[in-house]
Amino acid sequence: MTKPSLPDLLHAAVSAVGGTERPGQVAMAEAVAEAIDDNSHRLIQAGTGTGKSLGYLVPALAHGERVVVATATLALQRQLVERDLPRTVDALHPQLRRRPQFAMLKGRSNYLCLHRLHEGAPQDEEEGLFDQFEAATPTSKLGKDLLRLRDWADETETGDRDDLTPGVSDKAWSQISVSSRECLGATKCAYGAECFAEAARERAKLADVVVTNHALLAIDAIEGAPVLPQHEVLIVDEAHELVSRVTGVATGELTPGQVNRAVKRSAKLVDEKTADALQTASESFERVMELALPGRLEQIPEDLGYALMSLRDAARNVISAIGATRDKSVHDEDAVRKQALAAVESIHSVAERITNGSEYDVVWYERHDRFGATLRVAPLSVSGLLREKLFEDRSVVLTSATLKIGGDFNGVAASLGLSAEGVEGDDVPAWKGLDVGSPFDYPKQGILYVAKHLATPGREGTRGDMMDELAELIEAAGGRTLGLFSSMRGAKAAAEELRGRIDNPILLQGEETLGELIKAFAADPKTCLFGTLSLWQGVDVPGPSCQLVVMDRIPFPRPDDPLMSARQKSVEEHGGNGFMAVAAMHAALLMAQGAGRLVRATGDRGVVAVLDPRLATARYGSFLRATLPDFWYTTDRNQVRRSLAAIDATAQADGK
Repeated sequence: MTKPSLPDLLHAAVSAVGGTERPGQVAMAEAVAEAIDDNSHRLIQAGTGTGKSLGYLVPALAHGERVVVATATLALQRQLVERDLPRTVDALHPQLRRRPQFAMLKGRSNYLCLHRLHEGAPQDEEEGLFDQFEAATPTSKLGKDLLRLRDWADETETGDRDDLTPGVSDKAWSQISVSSRECLGATKCAYGAECFAEAARERAKLADVVVTNHALLAIDAIEGAPVLPQHEVLIVDEAHELVSRVTGVATGELTPGQVNRAVKRSAKLVDEKTADALQTASESFERVMELALPGRLEQIPEDLGYALMSLRDAARNVISAIGATRDKSVHDEDAVRKQALAAVESIHSVAERITNGSEYDVVWYERHDRFGATLRVAPLSVSGLLREKLFEDRSVVLTSATLKIGGDFNGVAASLGLSAEGVEGDDVPAWKGLDVGSPFDYPKQGILYVAKHLATPGREGTRGDMMDELAELIEAAGGRTLGLFSSMRGAKAAAEELRGRIDNPILLQGEETLGELIKAFAADPKTCLFGTLSLWQGVDVPGPSCQLVVMDRIPFPRPDDPLMSARQKSVEEHGGNGFMAVAAMHAALLMAQGAGRLVRATGDRGVVAVLDPRLATARYGSFLRATLPDFWYTTDRNQVRRSLAAIDATAQADGK
C-alpha cells in the first residue's frame, strides 16, 4: 500500500474541523515532517490563525512513532485532547489504516488520591487527627468543596482536577491529593490498583501521542527519574513560555512555616533528641527570617549560613531516623511517614543547595505582607540544562506565535541552550528556524499607536497624562478595551480612576475568576477589562468586544527583580549586552503576546496603543517594534481617535 501524502492527510484533517489549509500551515507541516524524518530540530513561529496544532499533529501522527506534545496552558491541553486529536485521528483513519491512541499526563498532585480521600490527610499535631470531611462543617466553603469531591470521586473516570466543574479551592484539593514525594507507591498502597495517577501513566505508556505540560517536561528532564514514556519526537507548543516554566521547576524555597510543618510531622516518628535538634534549627532559622530584607544575597550572611547548616544536618538525621523506626501506635503509619519524609527531604535539599553554594545559582529573600519572608534559590540560567536534556536522542520542534525576537530566532535559541542558527559543533545541536507568517493582513487590520507626547513613566506615582489618554482612547473606541498593565497596582489604580470618569463598565482582574471576567468582557462590547500578566497571554476574544488593546508601559522586569538582574549582570560579565539579552527580550516577548490579543480572526479591526513614549524614542524601541505584528504604525493621537471612532461606528452599524 502506498504511503498517504502529507498534503492529502492535512487536507483531510483541516476539512474535518471545517477549515481550509493555509500556506503557513502547509509549510509548517512540511517542516515538522522533515525534522522528524531527519531527527533534527526546528523553531517554528506560526502566527495566530495559522492552525498550528494541526500543522504539527498531522505529520506527527503520520510518522507513527511516539510523540510527546508539551504545552504551557491548560486551555491548549484541553483543546488538543478534547477537540483537535479526536477529530484528526478520525479524519486520518481511512488513509492511515490505523487509529493512533492519545492520552493526557500531568503531575501526580493533579489527580485525586483515593488513599487520602478514604484514610484522610495526616494532620499537623495542633489540628488533631481527625477526618477532614467530618471536621469541615458542611455549611462552610471548604466543607461544601470536600463533600462535592467525595461525590465526584464515585463518578469520575480520570480523577483529574481539571475535569471537576466548577473547580474547588487549592486548600480543598490539597486534602485529597499528594505530591510524588508523598505518594506511597502503587505496590504499597491499598488503593494502588484503582489509582487515577497510575492509570494515567499506564494510558500514556500505550499512547502514540502523549499531551503534557511544560512543568512535567521539566521534572522529567531535571529529576532524572523518567516520568514521561520513551518517545522519539518532542513538540513544545507555546514554546516562548518554556524557559520560565523550567526555571520555576528548578527553583527551591524555604519558609519558617514550611520548616515548622516538617518539624511537627516528623516529631512522633523519631527519638526526642533528633526531633529537638530539628526544632532548635527551625527556631534559629525563623529568627533569621524575621529580620530578612527583600533582595539578592550575593554572599550568604553568617547568621543565615549557620541556620541553614543546622537545618541541613538536623534534617539529614531526621531522614535517617524516620527510615529506621516503626511505630504501630501511629494511625496509617506509612502515609504519615511518607508525608513527614517528603516535608523534611524538601527542606534538606534546599538548605544543602544554598549551603553548598554555586556560581550558577541565585539566592534571594522575598517578603510578603501576609506570609512573611521566603528564601529562594534559582538557576542563573537553564540553557545548559535544556541543551543537555532536551535535544539529545530525539527530534524537537518548538513552536509559538512569538519566537522571533527583534527580528530573528537567535535570542530565544540562546535561552534554550542553542547556538546561533547555522552554527554547528560537536556539543551544539543544529537547528533551523522557520517563520510561516500569519493569515491576517496586519497592516490593514490593525494600527500600532505609540503615545509619543506622554511623559516617560517613572517607577512610582500616578501618571495623570496617561490616565487622560486612556480615558479618551476608551471613549473613542466605545469601550471594547483590553487594558494590559505591567503591575497589578497599575491596573487597580486605572480601574479606580476611570470608573469615576467614564460610563463604560470596567472589569478588573482578581474581582472574579479569569474565565468569568473574559466571558463577561466578550459578551458586552461596551465593557473594558483591565489586568496584568495572565491577560497579556490568556485572552482570545475575536470580534467587536476587543478592538483596542492598551499597554500602560513597556513591561521591563522590575529593576529589583533578583533573578532577572543577576542574569543581566552575568551577560555583561561575559561581554554581552545584559539589558538587551534579558530585560529587552523579556519585554519584547510580553509585548508581542499582548499585541497578539487584538487580531484573532480575519474580520477583526482595531488599535494596539502603547502609552509609553520610549517605544518611539529609545534606541531599543526599534528592536521591540520588530517583534510586534506588522501593524500600520503612527504616533498621531488625532488620527488614532478618528480611526477608533470609525471602527466603533462600523461595529454599531452592524449591531455589535
